[in-house]
Amino acid sequence: MLTYILKRLLYAIPIALSVTVLSFMLVYLAPGDPLNAIAPADAPEEVITALKAAYGLDKPVPVQYGMWLLRAVQGDLGTSIATGREVVSEVMSAVSNTLLLAGAAGLVGVVAGCILGALAGYWHGSIIDRIATFISVIGVSVPHYWLGLVLTIVFSIWLGWLPAMGAGPGSGWQWDFEHFKHLILPAATMAVIPMGIITRTVRALVADMLEQEFVVSLRARGLSNAAVFRHIAKNTAPTVLAVTGLQIGYLMGGSILVETVFAWPGTGFLLNTAIFQRDMPLLQGTILVLCMFFVALNLLVDILQPLLDPRMGR
Repeated sequence: MLTYILKRLLYAIPIALSVTVLSFMLVYLAPGDPLNAIAPADAPEEVITALKAAYGLDKPVPVQYGMWLLRAVQGDLGTSIATGREVVSEVMSAVSNTLLLAGAAGLVGVVAGCILGALAGYWHGSIIDRIATFISVIGVSVPHYWLGLVLTIVFSIWLGWLPAMGAGPGSGWQWDFEHFKHLILPAATMAVIPMGIITRTVRALVADMLEQEFVVSLRARGLSNAAVFRHIAKNTAPTVLAVTGLQIGYLMGGSILVETVFAWPGTGFLLNTAIFQRDMPLLQGTILVLCMFFVALNLLVDILQPLLDPRMGR
């Protein structure tokens, strides 16, 4: 088991380095000049030269990457070109909001997906299976931003039950009903895709597991349906955990449209702002943090899977 964990840790190092290269280079492939956010088009040449020197843009790209990586390892992601604030403080504030939103959406999606998938797989071919399959297909087919707009129109404009934008009054999150109301619509919007994917995964696993010989043996020994289902759940848990980890990672990195629709102050909204402002340090820092979170989440799933299934450790 220890060897397995060490191997996964070693595998994560080159992946993390590759992520830093992509995070740094993808920004340079985008059109436009980041200095346009702070310097007018008719700025003198000496002003442009001074700004490039201040932000390190006058050096070759490999040198810029090396300096950026060295600072990033030390926790310094640079200074935002548009606002002049430290990128770390802006990204960390946005990450906490996105973690809250992704956690709520992931909890709803995983619980609903496991329940629907288990019911559909256990009663394979029944009306319950068809209803759950229909819901899962709708969940993976409906675009996030379109569903968010529809929910906003229905629950905010027509019914007036829930707020349409923001994360609540004040500058920080508070665990009260007023802030919770701002969380419902974006969390419900983001939960539909993981719910659909997990429903289909669990349904296929449970339906396949019911046809295995060990399930027939358990039933022949007189075990109750609840006891049989516990054995099925134990055998499907590693695969479900892997799919769940990927979906939580996608929720962290793929929330830009939902957060923009609901003006939720998370990493997606921050990315959207950085793209339009061509704020290169902020864009690089946000992408790097999100990618590292995804790498760390996959590593955590790889470590947890052998704990649920000892065969993987062997």
